[in-house]
Amino acid sequence: MSENATDNKMYNELIAAQQKFGGRMFDVITCDPPWQLSSANPTRGVAIAYETLNDRQILNIPFGRLQKNGFLFIWVINAKYKFALEMMEEWGYEMVDEITWVKQTVNGKIAKGHGYYLQHAKETCLIGKKGKVDHLAHKNIASDVIFSERRGQS
Repeated sequence: MSENATDNKMYNELIAAQQKFGGRMFDVITCDPPWQLSSANPTRGVAIAYETLNDRQILNIPFGRLQKNGFLFIWVINAKYKFALEMMEEWGYEMVDEITWVKQTVNGKIAKGHGYYLQHAKETCLIGKKGKVDHLAHKNIASDVIFSERRGQS
């Protein structure tokens, strides 16, 4: 069985189980894809301690099949921001907002990381919606900025 056929079978089983036990598809999906940087062996001091996926592999994850009505929260690195917007659209989502995580050190200072033009001290989470979501949303109750200590790789 091909890898793609195996993946389709796995997602079909997940969809069937969710409908059986949850009575509907997922309301919210949150993901932090293992984005591949400019190459499989990035330079400039970036060391990644996990396996990454290329853009095509991430695009092939069928998030759009897991929801009819719901929200998708997807963490994105700066270099993949435009691609993530295109990907969300291809999956059937409309971007409606974003969250910014300002990374801090244990001393509460801004924790600078790697970047091409600037040292990145934040990460962005894009929020997309699909279908009818008004019954799922509790609007205007939280900030779009998170100040939190950076821990580990991500």
